[in-house]
Amino acid sequence: MSIETIKWVKGCARIIDQTKLPNKFEYIYCRDVKTMWQAIKRLSVRGAPAIGVAAAFGVLLGIQKFKGQDKAKFLKLFHETCDYLATSRPTAVNLFNMLNEMRAVVTRHPHADVALLKKLLFQEAMKIFKTDQEVCRRMGDHGANLIKNGMKCLTVCNAGALATVDYGTALGVFYSAKKKAKKFSVYSCETRPLLQGARLTCWELLRQKIDTTLICDNMAASLMGKGKVDIIFAGADRIASNGDTANKIGTYMLAVLAKHHGVPFYIVAPRSTFDLEIKSGKQIPIEERKSDEVTHFAGIPTAPKGVKVYNPAFDVTPAKLISGIVTEYGIIRPPYLKNISSRLGG
Repeated sequence: MSIETIKWVKGCARIIDQTKLPNKFEYIYCRDVKTMWQAIKRLSVRGAPAIGVAAAFGVLLGIQKFKGQDKAKFLKLFHETCDYLATSRPTAVNLFNMLNEMRAVVTRHPHADVALLKKLLFQEAMKIFKTDQEVCRRMGDHGANLIKNGMKCLTVCNAGALATVDYGTALGVFYSAKKKAKKFSVYSCETRPLLQGARLTCWELLRQKIDTTLICDNMAASLMGKGKVDIIFAGADRIASNGDTANKIGTYMLAVLAKHHGVPFYIVAPRSTFDLEIKSGKQIPIEERKSDEVTHFAGIPTAPKGVKVYNPAFDVTPAKLISGIVTEYGIIRPPYLKNISSRLGG
């Protein structure tokens, strides 16, 4: 893949500004933790795995200008930086998991001085970055085995290179299938209200010369009813220990439709997206975003002024609607409570 969504470059985190795509390809150079926080909050960088890497890089940005060897002051700054980044978005568990990985470095080295801690934290952030690259490719290979020649696939939102370091989760399945010379096509749901499917997924897939057709979200049922969808792949922002999965709003709707029409529905997500501390999707915090994302399009009003708006960014798909969860360890199938625990460790 040639899409480097996020990368550490000469002391700063360089990210693709996804709010500008597909019309403009621009980078944001995050040189301080506040800039990174804002980039995560406004969706300049988005997608659970990419947000996790952004959080790790954000920690580096928060501590890199610390001067001196006062360890107590350094640790205070370090923990404040982690706490601050944790307030950027609530649903994607990768954000919190990667912050915990960074905190664990400090815990594992209680006697390290400031200089060594800085070095170790940098190494951990680079490890998180590299792991995402490797994990996504393994998931892609596992998921590609589900695609047969001639299949018509469907996906929602953007779970591609732009949602990870450089490859993708659900879209990584398509990239791996293409490498295996399989012939297939993809329907991309536009994904209201911010059109990540139209703006980002279609942009990615067309760059990779994958046969892609854009549809409005409310066309999915019609397509399935006509037998034009053979399999569905979606990403995830948090997966409970029982397999309930939070993903972009509209995913639950697709899963219900898939069940009715007998279409296999798969989630593609790494171990870092699982939250084994919670029992079900009822415990997943769902982010609610600003009303103008629904009432306006490109700054132009599309609804009467003053109308009430309900704008959750995610919904939860019950495990019973999910055919399988593609991970770097292979495909986990029901019963999820047992198989997630045995495969990933509970």
